Amino acid sequence: MIDLILGGARSGKSRLAERLASESGLAVTYVATSQPLDTEMARRMEQHRARRPAAWQLVEEPLALAETLLSHAAEDRCLLVDCLTLWLTNLLLAENPARLSREREALLEALVTVPGRVLLVSNETGLGVVPMGELSRRYVDEAGWLHQAIAERADRVVFTVAGLPMVLKGEPL
Repeated sequence: MIDLILGGARSGKSRLAERLASESGLAVTYVATSQPLDTEMARRMEQHRARRPAAWQLVEEPLALAETLLSHAAEDRCLLVDCLTLWLTNLLLAENPARLSREREALLEALVTVPGRVLLVSNETGLGVVPMGELSRRYVDEAGWLHQAIAERADRVVFTVAGLPMVLKGEPL
């Protein structure tokens, strides 16, 4: 089962994903895509770590997400990926511009066959003003296309606002 959990900054999407992972009754692997590139991001990462149960396995992977999912997925395991838009940013800023396309396609292919439960957290960026900078516009475009492709493959899509989940596709929570 694949859940795509979307929302804006501080919308409650990560907390919802963590709750669903805990309630799954499965062993949980938390796949973190962030990198501590500055003090503020390191602080955010520490807050997330402190919130998670000690029994959860942690895998930190900023780029090779499909490979990570395929190597850690199992029928009796829940993978929680937080978050897709940080992963996308990492790829947009990577030295090899062609890597984004390869990694995106690999992820979409992996989602078709990956066993177990997968919770994908991502920031919805398409609700605001079109950004002025070229990189920012590309980021919003890429995130929108990625979300559409994953939503098509997902069993459930949830949009979270003010801590309140709204199911857009699939079974109610």
